[in-house]
Amino acid sequence: MAPPPGSIGIDQILANARARLHRLGPHETAEAVRRGAVLVDIRPAAQRAEFGEIPGAIVIERNVLEWRLDPRSDARLSFADGYDLEVIVTCQEGYTSSLAAAALQDLGLSRATDLAGGYAAWRDAGLPVTR
Repeated sequence: MAPPPGSIGIDQILANARARLHRLGPHETAEAVRRGAVLVDIRPAAQRAEFGEIPGAIVIERNVLEWRLDPRSDARLSFADGYDLEVIVTCQEGYTSSLAAAALQDLGLSRATDLAGGYAAWRDAGLPVTR
């Protein structure tokens, strides 16, 4: 079956999202968090339970991310009160987080990005995790 005219596949959508981001590696992410960036873990509870978590990361599952971080939203978290918020999104391997960070940029959070390689890269870099 041929795709609908004008549509693009997920590989292109991901490439377009990543072209907009200055993705950070694990150590760059740790440094950004030390200086005040917010690290947001969008993985579902089952993945966090199976693989562990990054201490200090704020858990906001993907299905509510935009509502919790949009400064205009009535459902926003208290720290999401401005568009200059530095947000670094992580998922398990760094795919969904790229799409999520691009969506946050669409909301006006121009400093939103993601952790390249996700939680797995953080863990493999020897940075702290909890089980």
